[in-house]
Amino acid sequence: MNALAEELNASIAGSVAERLLSDMGRRMYFPKGILSQSAEATERAKVMNATIGMAYEAGEPLILSPIRAGLPSLTPYEAVAYAPTGGVPELRRRWKAEIEAKNPGLKGASISLPVVVPGLTAAISYIADLFLEPGDTVVVPDLHWPNYRLIVEERKMAAGLTYPIFAGMGSEASGRRASDRPYHFNVEGLEARLREAGGRRGKACAVLNFPNNPTGYTPTLEEADAIVAALVRVASEGTDLLVVLDDAYFGLQYEPGLLTESLFARLSTAHERILAVKADGPTKEDYVWGFRTGFVTFAGAGVGAVHYEALVKKLLGVIRSSVSSSSAPSQYLLLKALDAPGRAAEKARFRGLLEARYRRARDFIATHALPSSLVPMPFNSGYFMSFECKGISAEALRLRLLDQGIGTISMQDRYLRVAFSSVDEGQVDELYSAIYEAATALAGK
Repeated sequence: MNALAEELNASIAGSVAERLLSDMGRRMYFPKGILSQSAEATERAKVMNATIGMAYEAGEPLILSPIRAGLPSLTPYEAVAYAPTGGVPELRRRWKAEIEAKNPGLKGASISLPVVVPGLTAAISYIADLFLEPGDTVVVPDLHWPNYRLIVEERKMAAGLTYPIFAGMGSEASGRRASDRPYHFNVEGLEARLREAGGRRGKACAVLNFPNNPTGYTPTLEEADAIVAALVRVASEGTDLLVVLDDAYFGLQYEPGLLTESLFARLSTAHERILAVKADGPTKEDYVWGFRTGFVTFAGAGVGAVHYEALVKKLLGVIRSSVSSSSAPSQYLLLKALDAPGRAAEKARFRGLLEARYRRARDFIATHALPSSLVPMPFNSGYFMSFECKGISAEALRLRLLDQGIGTISMQDRYLRVAFSSVDEGQVDELYSAIYEAATALAGK
């Protein structure tokens, strides 16, 4: 049991509350991770807050014009009526068309109608409800969104297996451009762990999140081919694979030669023992972080319309038994925004802001002397990048920066995650200068 859960259990020991707790209730805890660190940064990071995965401009969250304009335009039905359990039907059809348009590799493939869920966290959790049971195994890279662990290990009592996300990465790796990198996505590690997991029960689950949180890494086209080939090899050996594609940061790649569509497309027809499940939504794609609207979509080579209908109905049961339905106003606002004139141009402008911040961060790292205590992890996309801390505590570095009014996130006391997405381009140099100086000072103690 997690130490934080044990601490909470001890605090209510001997009370009626303790006696009433379920097994899951005893295992539950609020992690001292991204959310708690972000809350601390909200209070103290008055200079720059590079913690949470949002995008700001001049201190305000980015917001698409049709979303802003649509807020008072809803009809009474759209504003306050219940949405169907699976989501507004027209939005589901429209989002499916979006998926197909943005993933040309799906041409000729059969996929389910997306189901609306209350955010990407719910998407991952509901997928786990459908497919995971105690003792099952989920394979994720060592650098992953910490909420996976809470869902997989505490809610579902499944086992997590990790592998190093990068292979061949030395301390000098991240300073090089993508065309001259000595590292690669660790396909070998992924394959080995899936084979190990499959040996336990004949089935395994892999979660693939690109662009990755917290590293901001997307595989190259060659790496994507290798990932699919590895999954097919494992499936061909008799292991049934559930592959969850967490596409929260879809479409935010900043270098040539990278995978720009979801691996969901390639896996939709890859092998009859592979079921691909896409978890996505407008959260980052359309800059509506607080809408809490996400989608779950199924695909598989051996899966047809009858199977999809059954899977969707099972998912509806999970939704009905938890939140009943997702927020209706968010769905109707999104539906209006999807076809609004100028949306594509405004999204392109916002994406340009993020890419400019990414390039400013890369250029700073490439042109400034790197403290021996920091190793930048490879990054080429998304909202974040991360430093591996050598000989210093990432938490101590975070707190030192916080004392200067700068918010960052420490992970595993070994990595420092920096959300360049939430820092204006003109502040990027100042942010990284502060990180370098604080790391140098800690290493010198």
